[in-house]
Amino acid sequence: MSELGPLTGEPLALDLVNTRPATGDLLTTPGDLRAWLGLQADRFAEARELLATEFTAADLAAVRELREHIARALEHVRAGTRPPAADLEAVNRAQRAAPAISELTWNGETVTATHRRTGTPGARLTTWLAEGAAGLLADPAVATVRQCDAADCVMLFLPAHPRRRWCSAARCGNRVRVARHYKRRKHT
Repeated sequence: MSELGPLTGEPLALDLVNTRPATGDLLTTPGDLRAWLGLQADRFAEARELLATEFTAADLAAVRELREHIARALEHVRAGTRPPAADLEAVNRAQRAAPAISELTWNGETVTATHRRTGTPGARLTTWLAEGAAGLLADPAVATVRQCDAADCVMLFLPAHPRRRWCSAARCGNRVRVARHYKRRKHT
C-alpha cells in the first residue's frame, strides 16, 4: 500500500474506487486486500468476519474487476448519464455470488435466526462490496460525489459540506495551502 495509505471513511464503494490513486494501485497483492479490509473493520461487521481469511489471487482479481465496473458506473451516474449495462450487470452478479440466509437454530428454548452469507470468503467479500456499490449508485446523493480539487489527485468523496474541495484536508488540502503560501511568499 502507499506510504500515505488509502483514503477511508467515505461510502464503501468510494473507498474501494479510491484504492486506485493517480499513481499505482493500492490493491496489488492479496495481503494489500486484507490490509485494506482491516482499515474497514471498525466500520463494517462483515469486514471483521472476513479478516481471518487469507485471500487468494483469484479473490484479489475479482475485487479489482468489480472495482473497475463500479468506477465506470459511478462516473456515468455522477454525470447523469446511463451507466454501461455490462457494469451494472457485473455489480448485480457480484451481489448474487454469496446469497444471504437466515440460519435457524434451536437454543434450547426457542428458535433463533442468524443472518449470514453462504459461499467462499472471496465471494462474500465481493458480494459485500457490490452491495455497498448498489446502495451508493441508487442513492440520489451520488450526484454530489466530487473529485478532489488538487491537481494531482483523483480521489472521490461525498461532501458532507458543500464547500468541501479536497479528498482530505490533511492530505491534499494542506498540500495545496502550503503551495499557495509558498507561491505568495516567493513573489514578495
